[in-house]
Amino acid sequence: MLEVKGIHKVFNAGTVNEKVALKHVDLTLEEGDFVTVIGGNGAGKSTLLNCVAGVYPVDAGSIRIDGTDVTRLSEHKRAALLGRVFQDPMMGTASNMGIEENLALAYRRGQRRTLRWGISTQERELYKELLSQLHLGLEDRMSAKVGLLSGGQRQALTLLMATLKRPKVLLLDEHTAALDPKTAAKVLELSDQFIQEGHLTTLMVTHNMRDAIKHGNRLIMMYDGQIILDIRGPEKENLTVDDLLHQFEKVSGEEFANDRALLS
Repeated sequence: MLEVKGIHKVFNAGTVNEKVALKHVDLTLEEGDFVTVIGGNGAGKSTLLNCVAGVYPVDAGSIRIDGTDVTRLSEHKRAALLGRVFQDPMMGTASNMGIEENLALAYRRGQRRTLRWGISTQERELYKELLSQLHLGLEDRMSAKVGLLSGGQRQALTLLMATLKRPKVLLLDEHTAALDPKTAAKVLELSDQFIQEGHLTTLMVTHNMRDAIKHGNRLIMMYDGQIILDIRGPEKENLTVDDLLHQFEKVSGEEFANDRALLS
């Protein structure tokens, strides 16, 4: 479903600020894979997601989504194949529009735009039913401006919008990092639910080792622009934070020094 072959990305090439962010990375996700991505600051996690999303063009290598080569496609053209939830709850929704209007935008993604905009009664009932799954009472506030919602409510809505049309690949970029622990746990619970029900192929970046171990069927760890660990199956099911730290040190030759990951 997602095939990344030899992608290489350099920022500020040829200058004193040159930074090699990705070093010929290979990664394949089969349909329904839920892969968590862990690593320290500067490891290349978010750069990998941004390259898949088309935010950054790659300097070498290729990216295929559902068999389609998207390596040279713009971010806008790839959007029809992808769902994405960002770290910032303010992104991913239109704050000056109502909840149902935001859902309508997501529901009509990829369709031809016409002068007709009205939301039908049938659509409204669908949105109400979908919102009720969040257990946040938003189904009774569908005309409320999204900008009035809390960060957790907004992130839950963004998650719903991102999964509404069953994207070929779902990208979760530290989507709970800006939330308090209780709200973050709720959003992760909803993420698991939507991914499982939709059988969605998912790539989730996180700084939290416990979350990386608990969620998904596969875990990859990045270091210095490369994937150094790829853990799945029974090995992942029995994995602990201490095991992960030990494996990281064995492969990289260094201690894992990232307070956000260790203290979460």
